[in-house]
Amino acid sequence: MRANFVLVALSLSVSCTLGVQNVVRTNCGVYNGRNSAKDGTTRWLGMRYAAPPVGDLRFEAPQDPQCVDGIQEAFRHRKYCLATGASPKDTQTSEDCLFLDVYAPTNASTSSRLPVFFFIQGGGFNANANPNLEGRRLIQASNHSIVVVTFNYRVGPYGFITDGDEISPNNGLLDQRKALQWVQTNIAKFGGDPGHVVLGGASAGAASISLQLAAYGGQDYGLFHGAAAESISFATVLTVEQSQYQYDNFTHRLGCAHGQNSNFTSSLACLRSKTVAQLQAKNHNIPYPGASGPPLYMWNPVVDGDLLRDVTYNLYAQGDFVKVPMLIGDDTNGGTVFTPRNTSTLRQSDEFLHNQFPYLQTDQLSTINKLYPNSNASCPAAGCYWRQVSDAYGDMRYMCPGLYISSELEHRGVRGTWNYRYDVRDPAQVQEGLGVPHVVEVSAIFGPQNGTGGAPASYLPGGINAHIVPVIQGYWTSFIRSLDPNKYRYPGSARWDPWTESGRQRLLFQTEGVTAMETVDYNTQARCQYFNAIGPSILQ
Repeated sequence: MRANFVLVALSLSVSCTLGVQNVVRTNCGVYNGRNSAKDGTTRWLGMRYAAPPVGDLRFEAPQDPQCVDGIQEAFRHRKYCLATGASPKDTQTSEDCLFLDVYAPTNASTSSRLPVFFFIQGGGFNANANPNLEGRRLIQASNHSIVVVTFNYRVGPYGFITDGDEISPNNGLLDQRKALQWVQTNIAKFGGDPGHVVLGGASAGAASISLQLAAYGGQDYGLFHGAAAESISFATVLTVEQSQYQYDNFTHRLGCAHGQNSNFTSSLACLRSKTVAQLQAKNHNIPYPGASGPPLYMWNPVVDGDLLRDVTYNLYAQGDFVKVPMLIGDDTNGGTVFTPRNTSTLRQSDEFLHNQFPYLQTDQLSTINKLYPNSNASCPAAGCYWRQVSDAYGDMRYMCPGLYISSELEHRGVRGTWNYRYDVRDPAQVQEGLGVPHVVEVSAIFGPQNGTGGAPASYLPGGINAHIVPVIQGYWTSFIRSLDPNKYRYPGSARWDPWTESGRQRLLFQTEGVTAMETVDYNTQARCQYFNAIGPSILQ
């Protein structure tokens, strides 16, 4: 016992004096990581940043974890958070899911103060869609000069249900802030600089970035210092009161509504008595009031008057956000993976859009249809409106919000603002009709061999798109390191000019491998101008 104590003390002493060793003491636990001589990185997987959100902490804001004595092995990923619509038998997820992973260069020391990349995964706030992304390839691309943090946060009802009374709203966003606070407290012990944290995120992760910048009226708590956002999503953002039907319906499905079960003092107490399997069996989306079918993603952040004080368009129009340098962009065909392929009529197209954005009015849908005429000559064949509704949905939810935030950043004096369009075509995706689909560039940014699978085959070594990987990694790691994508960009890649409202220029990533600046085309500008105008009225 005494010998073990001496070894632990010696190991901790070495980590404090000579650099980051495998064994690191955080503010609440000692973790043993694992290094890789092959790529010169060390990783600590499955470290707890908040207490298990179970029992009385179910549907509560994240709390500090209980500290554990002794060394804990940090060799494997932990289960990620429960998803809406997922099987109750899914063994890869758990309610106890608030863990994070840290990746660092093996040669980093506690005095290295390396820039930190804090990546927020997507999933429409209804799933953890990028679990267990490996940060090692990105560290290699940075010449071993950054630290990468990935983490899980609660989604679906576990992260975004509220009753306007006992349940605090926006717990999933609070999980993100809790993880950022963990970084501020602990990351220096892994070689990172808490004064240089760059947010990253894709889809709902990028939406999270936009909301974290605007949190608490845009107050700057020093949690981050730059951001790189892939496909910022502006979904329907209800108020706490408007979202009450979601809580009422969920409790009713579980037999916990008022009058259904007299064994509990409240519906919340009843919900907390249910097993995860019981909750998951009833965890599915329902239509917004007045809609004909459920949206793709029902559980979303809500305007609570505190963390979120207005819908996203209004927050940025008012300048209520932290002003930091940002990379923002989207894919050419961001809507194709979401819209029904059998959309065969204009009415079906309108119905899909209205189900996602229930505050759309008939005259607004009519204008959208004029802005997106159907060029498919095969109508009325099955699916002939698929690309029409895909184009409208992709621009409305992803492309135009990103361009809008870029303009608002510049308008508010942020000079470090860059925008891009990703147009690298994978042959298999093109053949499937997807074009260049939603957040496909994440596979290139983290490297196609990032441990999660799913990367297009053309991005792998020897593939026709393999050349794009070092190019985009060069821009991203340069931005993470210096808050400028140009300083350390890949040799031969184009200079990325900042976004200006007058020039409206963005970087174009192309299949041929040639990066170049382009001006946003007239049709996209006209369409986005309309979506920006109606955005607040439809609660985006």
